[in-house]
Amino acid sequence: MLSSSFKEHIAQILGSPIIKADPVSGGDISRAYCIHTSTHRYFVKVNERENASKMFLTEKLGLDTINRTNAIKAPEVVSCGQYHTSSFILMEFIEPKNPTSKEMEAFGTQLADLHTFPVGESFGWKQDNYIGSLAQSNKNHPDWAYFYVYERLLPQLVMAREKELLSSYEVPSESILLNRCQHFFPEVQPALLHGDLWSGNYIISTQGIPYLIDPAVYYGHHEVDLAMTRLFGGFSSKFHAAYAEQIPIGPLYNERMDIYQLYYLLVHLNLFGRSYYPSVKRLLKTYFP
Repeated sequence: MLSSSFKEHIAQILGSPIIKADPVSGGDISRAYCIHTSTHRYFVKVNERENASKMFLTEKLGLDTINRTNAIKAPEVVSCGQYHTSSFILMEFIEPKNPTSKEMEAFGTQLADLHTFPVGESFGWKQDNYIGSLAQSNKNHPDWAYFYVYERLLPQLVMAREKELLSSYEVPSESILLNRCQHFFPEVQPALLHGDLWSGNYIISTQGIPYLIDPAVYYGHHEVDLAMTRLFGGFSSKFHAAYAEQIPIGPLYNERMDIYQLYYLLVHLNLFGRSYYPSVKRLLKTYFP
């Protein structure tokens, strides 16, 4: 629970007394609460990890960047800060509901709008951030295959090898990774990605408005977000159809879905252990023998 002194600190930020703070379930990394004042509700995440302050600051940057596109909504951040040993991020509270078909169609269209929002010419981001609690490198590259190999696959493969979750013979060489990715990847324009778009990272509000939460943003191939939506489910056929109306599917789409899902499966392998090993092994053998 939130201490009385921590609630008083949040009340000073909001300029309004806190009536109550209810725990909110669903997060794997941070503790979360719904903060009630006399007129509004707010959402706060609290974490005592050493890197929590950086995690929340990059989350704020991602949410603010998404909102500035006006393509799709993200919660408005009120404050990021630290109180004693706890870091926190405070934002507006979005009341969720079960989505209708039309709302998922709108979500698909708005995600496509985000992916067609004009950005720069390079792949990467203005700073590194996090995927879950793992560091995510966003060094800029002019070539998508180079970015994906050196900033996505290789760091996770090296980490899995160091954790002895993969053996050395199971980790492909840089040349194999790059050659295969160059074969399957088309010439693409960078798009602003959510970066971690599983079903727990979107909300359909009680007003029927889609919101993106917990981003790991960077400029990449738009299909990376789609690969994550297809990995664990939670996105309807209406969502995918509406998206495809705006951005049609190209050749070798299914193969790229696998290769893009490999990154997320490696992240899960490094975060949660060997239950993800069979899926990682299958994709490595299929695409990077």
